[in-house]
Amino acid sequence: MPRNFKLPSKIRFEYDIREGIKQQYTHGVWGGVNSQGEIEMNFYTESDKLPSFSERNINPDGTLGPELIVQTDQKTLVRDVHSRIVMNYHTAQALRQWLDEKLTTIETEETDLTETFFAEPEGGLEQ
Repeated sequence: MPRNFKLPSKIRFEYDIREGIKQQYTHGVWGGVNSQGEIEMNFYTESDKLPSFSERNINPDGTLGPELIVQTDQKTLVRDVHSRIVMNYHTAQALRQWLDEKLTTIETEETDLTETFFAEPEGGLEQ
């Protein structure tokens, strides 16, 4: 940096939200460290596996009878991966700090979450 270079006193970050962006809920994450030393996370939701079919008897009067359920001894859960995130070490550190701050806010007994909800926005993840 040249000696006479002066840093600005502030900088503005503007956020563009992609068209079609969706809010995602997650039950868990699967991942690890890849060969590039980056953290890969695959977020998923979890639900019971749907049967491949269902059947019902037809009553003599033409109405449908109760559903005939095929019983199996094995319970199967489906993990639907909806988001894949890759980040470097520094971003992961910043994300951990940001999450710790949010968890502390929730865990603080004297904090009224209604008050927190209506407070000024706290900001995003910075690194």
